[in-house]
Amino acid sequence: MTEKQFTLIGPDGQEVLSAVPGTLGGNRRRKIYGRLDCRSAVGSLPTGYAKHRVFFADEATAIAAGYRPCGTCMQAEYGTWVEEAMRSGRL
Repeated sequence: MTEKQFTLIGPDGQEVLSAVPGTLGGNRRRKIYGRLDCRSAVGSLPTGYAKHRVFFADEATAIAAGYRPCGTCMQAEYGTWVEEAMRSGRL
């Protein structure tokens, strides 16, 4: 029997196959990552969000791929990201 494969985004932003599902989800267009149960992401699924959804093995991979934390489900991480972005002139 063939083992189930999951498509995740790697640190280089490219898709990779994994035997283990992702622990975080994200939006490919908006470059945001967050928890799989995020109320904002789950609420957007009926509006077509699913076609832009990506998955990550962990937070470090999402960051390396150029994604930022979700302001809804990862408020502390988002606050840190905003502070760093403002300090570095990205915002």
